[in-house]
Amino acid sequence: MQSSLPPSAMPQDFSRQNLRGRNFKGQNLTGANFSHADIRSANFTNAILKAANLSHAKAGLQRRWAIFLVIFSLLLSAISGLLSVLAGFLVALFFTPIVMKEFTIIPGLVILIVLAAVFIVTIRKGLAAVVVLGAVTVPGSAVVGIALATIVPASTTATIAMTMPVVVAAIVAAAVAVAVIVATAAAVTRAVAATAAVTVTVVVAVIAVATLTAVGVVAAAAAVATPVAAAVVVLGIYIAWRALAGDEKYAFVRKIAVAFAATGGTNFRGADLTDADFNQAILRNTDFRKANLTRTRFYEAQKLILARVGNSILANQAVFNLLISGNGRDKSYTRANLRGANLKGADLTNANLKEADITEATFQGANLDWANLTLTQAISTDFTNARMTGARVEAWNIENSTKLDNVDCRFVYLLEHPKPGTDDRERRPSSGEFKPGEFTKLFEEVLNTVDLIFDKGIDWKAFVAAFKKVQVENEGTELAIQSIENKGDGVVVVRVSVPPDTNKEKIHSEFTQNYQLALEAVEKRYKAQLQAKDKEIEIYREKSVDLKEIIGWLASRPINVNNEAIASSESKSMNESTDQSRKIEIGSVGRDFNASGQAFNLGEMDISGTVTNTINQLPESPEPDQPGIKELLTELQAAIEAETNLSDEDKAEALEQVKALAEAGKNPQ
Repeated sequence: MQSSLPPSAMPQDFSRQNLRGRNFKGQNLTGANFSHADIRSANFTNAILKAANLSHAKAGLQRRWAIFLVIFSLLLSAISGLLSVLAGFLVALFFTPIVMKEFTIIPGLVILIVLAAVFIVTIRKGLAAVVVLGAVTVPGSAVVGIALATIVPASTTATIAMTMPVVVAAIVAAAVAVAVIVATAAAVTRAVAATAAVTVTVVVAVIAVATLTAVGVVAAAAAVATPVAAAVVVLGIYIAWRALAGDEKYAFVRKIAVAFAATGGTNFRGADLTDADFNQAILRNTDFRKANLTRTRFYEAQKLILARVGNSILANQAVFNLLISGNGRDKSYTRANLRGANLKGADLTNANLKEADITEATFQGANLDWANLTLTQAISTDFTNARMTGARVEAWNIENSTKLDNVDCRFVYLLEHPKPGTDDRERRPSSGEFKPGEFTKLFEEVLNTVDLIFDKGIDWKAFVAAFKKVQVENEGTELAIQSIENKGDGVVVVRVSVPPDTNKEKIHSEFTQNYQLALEAVEKRYKAQLQAKDKEIEIYREKSVDLKEIIGWLASRPINVNNEAIASSESKSMNESTDQSRKIEIGSVGRDFNASGQAFNLGEMDISGTVTNTINQLPESPEPDQPGIKELLTELQAAIEAETNLSDEDKAEALEQVKALAEAGKNPQ
């Protein structure tokens, strides 16, 4: 049955074809098949190669480009040979009869020691360390030369002062030049061109030494220049070898050589290579700068070290090796940029991926047993069919775009390290093992939720207001609070469940903005209430002053005693039993009350207890150091009851006033 799709929509098949020098610039080649094709010097600039099959393809330079670059490299090799000889003769100047007569052999020995130090540092620490060393030795050499000015003629001293730093710089420059040229030749056509470049460099150096000797240069100087020039060439060859082997100490040399060698090579600059497959492809002299390498597969790709990768994830040597070999077992990729990495079937057992960015990466069928995924960014990451038993997934960032289908996992740990003083790392399940599909179900709740994190506690009034507003703004989207977790130290996490296709970033952003606005409004109300409370305290304090005046006024009032009542009382006492308490009726301040012994009887109610109950109904002061109305009235009640200069009737009247203030305090308005 034939497809109904138009021919232009069908994936194109270029497999095993000779496509050298072809121009595919800007073309849509989605799903195209270039397997086993010869694409040397082909131009794929800005082309769309999504899901294209380039496995076993052969990229690089066409023959004519390679021949041109080799010839050019040989010319540069001749120049580097001359530079090596020049550097050697600069050293030999310190062993000429004139210099040795004035300074003996000391200056020559100094320069040889400095050069030996430069060679050792270059081999062990790399070119960057040589620059640091040069920053010290070059000025130092100049200082040594100038210091000799006190014992030698000015002309000779000036020559030495200028020559010593120049010699050091010349030796380093010559070695780097040899390294770049040899590395470029090797990057173009493997060992043949590199061998030719080395041969030309050595031959030119030998010829130069012989020529200078024949025209009258001192034989002693030539004897010194020859081994120095040879040492420079050997150092350059060593640097080139280590650079092409991926040694980061010489990455600078490799970048220059690769950039030069990729001229005219296969060009994928700016191309969309999402999900493209370069499995076992030969990729020397290829340009991947600014290309979209999302999930591009480079497993077992050859000569990728000789490709221009720009600032892509391939620029990191550890990630580069992982993408090619698929072996990251027991290795550390902490904070590594693995965004969009294709690690299908990779072995990452016990690998440390803490804080790594694995967004849009694929780990289909990968082994992540016991891997550390703490704080990893796993948005839109594909873990389909991956193995994850024993993985640590504390605070990893996943969402509904993260694929966890058919993950093979017996158990995981929600914490990277055990809780203090325990060995508890929040194992899930707490005992036993996951049944098939349970791991995915465990994290489905997380995948369909929005986590609202409050690191300084939570104001529930502001939360409710913000949540209701977000619900209104997203009408039709079902939002529900799934859980509230207290993480300690004031951190609260509220998990809101949302439908699978919800834009969670939008929900989170809207809630954050609305919560801040609601929080500001609530804080304004709190401040207004506090100001009102402060005003109330002032008023109550003024009233308490007035009350004290009332108490004082009451205390100064004369007490009128009803003599008839006393007489009646005394006559009754004669007829009552001796154990009956003495009862006196006293009229005062417009009202009568009965006192029996030492206890008050205000009707049938204890006024003091009533006042205490009324005061206790008032709210506590919001500030411990600032007494509120409740505290002030309590103090006033205690003062009245303890005042010995007031009669019982006066105290009762004063307590009635305190009660009235307490009743008023229940209603601040």
